[in-house]
Amino acid sequence: MRFFSLFQQNLAIDLGTANTLIIQNEQVVVDEPSIVAINRRTEETIAVGRRAMQMHEKTHENIKTVRPLKDGVIADFRAAEHMIKGMIEMIGTRKSFFTHLKMVICIPSGITEVEKRAVFESAARVDSKETYLIYEPMAAALGIGLDVEEPIGNMIVDIGGGTTEIAVIALSGIVCDQSIRVAGDEFTENIASYMKRQHNILIGERTAEQIKIHVGSALTELDDPPADYAVNGRDLLNGIPRQITVTYQEIAAALDESIVSIEEAVIRALETTPPELASDIYSTGLYLTGGGALLRGLDKRLSKKTQLPVHVAEDPLTAVVRGTSKALADTHRYRAILVPSSSVS
Repeated sequence: MRFFSLFQQNLAIDLGTANTLIIQNEQVVVDEPSIVAINRRTEETIAVGRRAMQMHEKTHENIKTVRPLKDGVIADFRAAEHMIKGMIEMIGTRKSFFTHLKMVICIPSGITEVEKRAVFESAARVDSKETYLIYEPMAAALGIGLDVEEPIGNMIVDIGGGTTEIAVIALSGIVCDQSIRVAGDEFTENIASYMKRQHNILIGERTAEQIKIHVGSALTELDDPPADYAVNGRDLLNGIPRQITVTYQEIAAALDESIVSIEEAVIRALETTPPELASDIYSTGLYLTGGGALLRGLDKRLSKKTQLPVHVAEDPLTAVVRGTSKALADTHRYRAILVPSSSVS
C-alpha cells in the first residue's frame, strides 16, 4: 500500500477569501493568504500567498495583485487557477509520481450551482482526478470533533474572511442555515472607513488587518484589554504621512454594525430551528469557528444576545480544513455530506 501511495496525492483544501489552507497526511502543509501577483503584460504568475501579499498595494503598473475569491466564492477564475496551482507546488512533492490527485474543497453553504461548477472546474484545471466539495459549517463541525451523524442538534457559527456561515447540523445534514456576506474582510473595511471618517487618515488593507488583530474587539469593555495601537497612514488634509494611536473601544464602535448583522443572522437561524433540535442547542450551545472567532469579546456578546453558552473552538482558524481532511480520509463514510462533481450539471 505504501508503494501505491506514491502514485496518489490527497489534499484537503480550505479555499478561503482571506487565507487558503491545505492539509496533506493530516498535516497543514500550506497556510497562505489567498492572493496572487501577476505580470500584466505576460499574465504569468509572479508570486502567490505570503510573497504576493508583501507586494499588495505596493505594485507598479506592470504587476497586479489579485484576490481570486470574494465573499467565499471564486470571483476571478484564471487567478484562482494560478493560485491553487502555485500553492499545490509549495507542498514540494515530486509531481511526476502522481497518477491520481484527489481533493476535498470546502465551500460556503449559500453557494450557487454556478459557483460550485467554478470550483470543480478550477480543481480540474490543476489535474484533480477526483474532487468533492463540503459545506464549511459541516467541515467546521467535523474539525472540532462533533459527531455530525448523531441525531443531536449542534449550531456552528463559522466566521471566515468573506462569509459568516451559521448552520444547525444533525444526522449528517444541515437542517437550517444562514449565510451572510459579513465577516473578517468586512471588519477590515469597517476599520479602514472608520480611520478615514474619524481621524482623516488613509490606511491600506494590510494596516487595517493589523489593527483588527492588535485591538479588534466586539465589546467596548473587556476584562483583559489590549494596549493601544500605533497606526501609520496618510493624512487626508495635507497628504503627509502621520501616526495616530487607536484604542480597542474605537474599533469596537467601528465594528458594531457588522457584529449586529451577525447577531441577527444567528437569531434568524435559531428561529427556524425545529423544536427538538432547539432543545439540544439549549444544552450544547453555539460553536464559534473561523478567524472571526478570535475577535475579542465576540463569544460573550453572542452569549448575551442569545442567552446560550458560546464556545470558541480550539484553533478556530484551522477547524474547517481539519474537518475537510477528516472527510477526505474516509469519503465512503462521509459520502452523505460530500458533494461530488457528478451532482453539478
